[in-house]
Amino acid sequence: MLAMIFCACCSWTLMILLAGSFWLTLKKGANHLKRLHQIPCHACEYFTNDYRLKCTVHPKKACSEQAIGCIDFEPRTSACNACQQSRRKLFIK
Repeated sequence: MLAMIFCACCSWTLMILLAGSFWLTLKKGANHLKRLHQIPCHACEYFTNDYRLKCTVHPKKACSEQAIGCIDFEPRTSACNACQQSRRKLFIK
C-alpha cells in the first residue's frame, strides 16, 4: 500500500514537472519570436532581399538580432506610392 502511494506521488510529480517544462519552453519561444519580429531589415531602404548581400550598409548585421536599433535604418520608399501620390496631386489641381 505504501509503495503504491509513493509511486502515485512520483508519477504526479513527474507530470507536474513535465507540464512546467513544456510551459517554460513555450514562453521562451514566444519571447524569442517577439524579439525576432523587432528586426527592421525587411522594411529598410538598404535591404537588397538577396541572400548574397542582404544589406549594403551592414552586411554582417543584416537580418540578425544585432540589427535591432540600427542607426542607419531608412524606411523603404515605394516607387508605386510615389507615382500614385503625384497622380493625385495632378487630379486635385
